[in-house]
Amino acid sequence: MNLRVIVTGAALAGLALAFFFGMATIAPKSNDPVAMMQTVGTVSGGAGVLGLVMVVFGVARKKR
Repeated sequence: MNLRVIVTGAALAGLALAFFFGMATIAPKSNDPVAMMQTVGTVSGGAGVLGLVMVVFGVARKKR
């Protein structure tokens, strides 16, 4: 287990969730809220998946 990679991945996934829900509160004020949330969902989804992959590799990898 590589604890630093696990913590970094979990933090990245948490920040992606916070970004998504933070932008969801701002979306109604936008000129095109649907397009904005599509972009926000794409970005936060990519960051969240990257964070989860980091957690999985951190757990699965053997420490040297």
